[in-house]
Amino acid sequence: MERVFNFSAGPSMLPEEVLKQAADQMLCYEDSGMSVMEMSHRSPVYEKIIADAETLLRQVMEIPDNYKVLFLQGGASTQFAAVPLNLLSENGKADYILSGQFSTKAYQEACKYGDIKAVASSKDKNFSYVPRVERADFRADAQYVHICFNNTIYGTKFPYIPDTGDIPLVADFSSCILSEPIDVSRFGVIYAGAQKNMAPAGLTVVIVREDLLGKARKETPAMLDYKLMADNGSMYNTPPCWCIYVAKLVYEWIVRLGGLKEMQKRNQKKAELLYGYLDAQDYYLAPVEKESRSMMNVTFVTGDPELDKKFASEASAAGLKNLKGHRSVGGMRASIYNAMPYEGVEKLVAFMQKFAQNNPKK
Repeated sequence: MERVFNFSAGPSMLPEEVLKQAADQMLCYEDSGMSVMEMSHRSPVYEKIIADAETLLRQVMEIPDNYKVLFLQGGASTQFAAVPLNLLSENGKADYILSGQFSTKAYQEACKYGDIKAVASSKDKNFSYVPRVERADFRADAQYVHICFNNTIYGTKFPYIPDTGDIPLVADFSSCILSEPIDVSRFGVIYAGAQKNMAPAGLTVVIVREDLLGKARKETPAMLDYKLMADNGSMYNTPPCWCIYVAKLVYEWIVRLGGLKEMQKRNQKKAELLYGYLDAQDYYLAPVEKESRSMMNVTFVTGDPELDKKFASEASAAGLKNLKGHRSVGGMRASIYNAMPYEGVEKLVAFMQKFAQNNPKK
């Protein structure tokens, strides 16, 4: 069977050449005589894999030397608790910007640990835009500010990096990491689940500035303590070995393509094709305000739930999979992450045109 174009929000497509490389090494990695799935994480062979993965990620993202890179488990949702446990003192303050479901969940989790304030929200318009904030909007004694940089469900992305002054900025980058260059030095902590642009589900990457380590509250579980994980090279326990290995292959793939500047060009080209079509017709509606549009997740609706349902079904039959939108938004969502080829977006636009012609609205 031929491979389909998988527009899933996650787990999502991986680069085909990475999948082939992983398949070729499935039974035997190099001359180890075993699969990466089988080898000890304490073996010299695996220690080189995880070390190379970190080196490559630092290279690709230009991560400054005063940041630690952690390869962890538990998904980005675990970081909703890990962040306040590591950065928030007893009865401390933190400010959150609510731009979607995951930033709201992070806010709700943080409320268990201190004085947490939602300084801005776009819930009033069903999270169809990213709120604008200024430095004066944050409390001077806040210990960090939290944002979700790209909102998978709603198809929005921060068009700017909030100015938080000396307050550390913490960002969930799960659905846009490695899609374009970012200035890591503008953030105190960056975290991301791997299952959208990096690797299979099971790996979470945390990039944390060194001066923020060693501040974990006494009740912080060992597995959530950033300093403990950093001191142990992400191997306090058995890490998600296979996922880290695949992430390394993805980082190598990005380097071969030309790095994040080239990746950004590829992603912009795909997004411009899809948004360009949406803006040039009136059959489909793109609900997100233009300034806040995501380059990774494109949402659109016909305005008729039955037509939306039919669209997703017929698209799936045509090899365009997982286009049904999240239940809180409805309609359709095309996730066009790094591994989605331009051809996939071309085929989607062609299908959208044909569907509109064959299904006139009443």
